[in-house]
Amino acid sequence: MKKIINKKSILSVLLAVLLMLSVVACGDKKDETKETEKETEQESEAKVEETEKEAEASEEADTEESADASAGKALEDGVLDLGTNAAFPPYEFYEGEEIVGIDPEIAQAVADYLGYELKIHDMEFANIIASIESGKVDGGIAGMTVTEERLESVNFSDSYATGIQSIIVTQDSDIEGPDDLEGKKIGTQFGTTGDQYAQDDFGEENVQSFDKGADAVVALNSGKVDAVIIDNEPAKSFVAANDNLKVLETDYTIEDYAIALTKTNDALLEEVNEALAALEESGKLQEIIDKYIKAE
Repeated sequence: MKKIINKKSILSVLLAVLLMLSVVACGDKKDETKETEKETEQESEAKVEETEKEAEASEEADTEESADASAGKALEDGVLDLGTNAAFPPYEFYEGEEIVGIDPEIAQAVADYLGYELKIHDMEFANIIASIESGKVDGGIAGMTVTEERLESVNFSDSYATGIQSIIVTQDSDIEGPDDLEGKKIGTQFGTTGDQYAQDDFGEENVQSFDKGADAVVALNSGKVDAVIIDNEPAKSFVAANDNLKVLETDYTIEDYAIALTKTNDALLEEVNEALAALEESGKLQEIIDKYIKAE
């Protein structure tokens, strides 16, 4: 008996087959889409990671470039040798066996900025310029003022602090100001601007120069001199330790302090000035000065 084929049944079968094929095709497309999305995500992550690495490398290069920019090249041995006279508080003085004060800290900050090792050499103030000229040291930092005479022997950096030359007298002294020093015996520290100015203003015969400011103060206490001319900050320190003394309110003179440097190395002068400018801009210079000189 022949079977009768139902057209509707055939159509249903065909539709079922097409539907299955469609589902399979959609499944494949979804799998392909997921795979593509996964690959794209991986590529994006790789690009981000690569960008981050490039940024880090660039930052490291900038840091190295910055370090190289501030690294000193003027001193081949990498050592900055500076002379000082560690009897000039608060600019330089001994604390135990260590030389401390405004000048040593500024010198250390300059050396650190330039990448140099710092060595401080204590010596008589009057010998600092000669030691620079002979090559024993690269420079000097000792509350030193720029003068025309000194400029003949050394270079000077930009100023890093302002100094005031003051007059110390005994409590019962009749000296009230610079005009009263005429005909008086004046004590000074040898080689300082106070020493030079006093000799110019009052005559060499009226000025007794001492190797250390403290020695001049001892002479004042013992009556060997009538007054002492010295920087205001050391003057205040000496008076604080001697009840019999006082600092006159009238200043003798006002001057700027700078770092003396050898004339044979102009590159060092440029580097030191660069370092001082950077330290001033950052506030480090004032921070060091404020540490030793309190605002009144």
